[in-house]
Amino acid sequence: MSSSWVIGVDYGTDSVRAIIVDVHNGQEIASAVFYYPRWKDGLYCNAAESRFRQHPLDYIEGLEATIRQCLKQAGPGAAARIKAISVDTTGSTPVAVDETGTPLALTPAFRDNPNAMFVLWKDHTALKEAAAINATAASFEQNYLRFVGGIYSSEWFWAKLLHILRADEAVRNATYSWVEHCDWIPFLLSGGKHIRQMKRGICSAGHKALFATEFCGLPPDAFFSAVDPLLQGFTKRLFTRTYTAGEAAGHLCPEWAERLGLSTAVVIGIGAFDAHMGAVGGQIEPYHLSKVMGTSTCDMLVAPMEEMEHKLVKGICGQVPGSVIPGMMGMEAGQSAFGDAYAWFSNVLAWPLQHLVSSSPLITPEIAAQLAQEASGRMITELSRQAAQLSPQEQDELGVDWLNGRRTPDADQSLRGTLTGLNLASDAPRIFRAVAESTCFGAKAIVERFEREGVPVKGLIGIGGVAKKSAFIMQMMADVMNMSIRIHRSEQTCALGAAMFAATAAGIFTRVEDAMEAMGQGFEVTYQPNGRYTGLYENRYRKYKALGAFTTTINND
Repeated sequence: MSSSWVIGVDYGTDSVRAIIVDVHNGQEIASAVFYYPRWKDGLYCNAAESRFRQHPLDYIEGLEATIRQCLKQAGPGAAARIKAISVDTTGSTPVAVDETGTPLALTPAFRDNPNAMFVLWKDHTALKEAAAINATAASFEQNYLRFVGGIYSSEWFWAKLLHILRADEAVRNATYSWVEHCDWIPFLLSGGKHIRQMKRGICSAGHKALFATEFCGLPPDAFFSAVDPLLQGFTKRLFTRTYTAGEAAGHLCPEWAERLGLSTAVVIGIGAFDAHMGAVGGQIEPYHLSKVMGTSTCDMLVAPMEEMEHKLVKGICGQVPGSVIPGMMGMEAGQSAFGDAYAWFSNVLAWPLQHLVSSSPLITPEIAAQLAQEASGRMITELSRQAAQLSPQEQDELGVDWLNGRRTPDADQSLRGTLTGLNLASDAPRIFRAVAESTCFGAKAIVERFEREGVPVKGLIGIGGVAKKSAFIMQMMADVMNMSIRIHRSEQTCALGAAMFAATAAGIFTRVEDAMEAMGQGFEVTYQPNGRYTGLYENRYRKYKALGAFTTTINND
């Protein structure tokens, strides 16, 4: 076992990263990151319309570049040690494909058409389509939304499909099927030539596409036809079977073996979403909420199947057997904006640097660009430092964190964020503190929903960029939650989780729990709640909920 290595690939919002991991001890042998060039240039997106699309070439180029770079770092003989590759991706991030399983954007006719590209998780162009699905579901005797919290989101599989079919006739006519990013990459690596060969993961199918054993698979065609006749017959071109991430999708095909410099004996694992594999990389435990904290949050919780019998948690992003750990119930929640909320405020403050300093006659354009880059890079760190020096007060500025809508509890992507209590003393650190506090209150609302529905939350596990980088926000999280939060040691928990699943798919471990035990890196710090602030934050949380309720009425008028 000591000579066996695996590769975990983590597709994030801005970049893809790959790591080579020793299955014996979880040691990271090599790592590489590739930033999507088309995405970085803002191509195919329109934030004003909540349209966020990514070109499949960004994914393909990143896959090849990161794995090749990792193998180069690992040194001579590295390729011979690689036993398996598994990937995680953002989600729901689906794409229209032809009968061969090729994304339409990879064909000449659609190479620059955003509707033929991957519809990123945070794309909210399908608000009307999600509303149509929810309205139709309410009229059916069978509740097809009961395993996704009772509300279908514009961030998910069917809403995005219907939006694309409605919005673009040319794409509609060329679309044979609809595929999640996490299912397409294993299909690509294993050399799939027809959509029927694609093995879909239970993670994406259950949480986003309404797949459930209780429905004998997907809901019937009659349901989708009632939503819109454009969906009629579509289920026949999708899937009837799903797989857990611990199973194999196939072996590395000759084409990709040559491109990567690897053997065709390399096993390709079934794909899953980043937060689900990240929870495994972060050594999730039953009833401990694993919070993957980046641009958004994805909160994962697992529980024994027998203890979840007859329990349905309202307003979360699904509860799916085996979606995190095979044999256990996987439950997903999250916030649509977390790090994105801090980035938004930072960008607001950076506006003069980007638009005024650059045209100043006092300095050269090169110096102006360097100044803007330096200041922007330090902005959140310095805001956090100064905000941490402020003692929370009852009448402080207050915010609601729905800058990109609300994911959980009770998905509603039409909602907007709020700031109130501003006065002439409200400077940047104070407003930043209110924004940060609002994201912590949003996290508390998720825990409150689980517990109200009879699912206890016994502790918090923090993973991801914000958890690792911001002691200020993590301490505030512990204080607001009145609960300790352990921060996982790994810098790459999602990629590490993918590596654990790769080792399981290759048969090196029988269960992913065994891979977690052998390859897990443990925790580096625990934030304990400061009891002095418990009562204060409880009062402010009640105000947060009241402000949220008021915001909802304003948004809906």
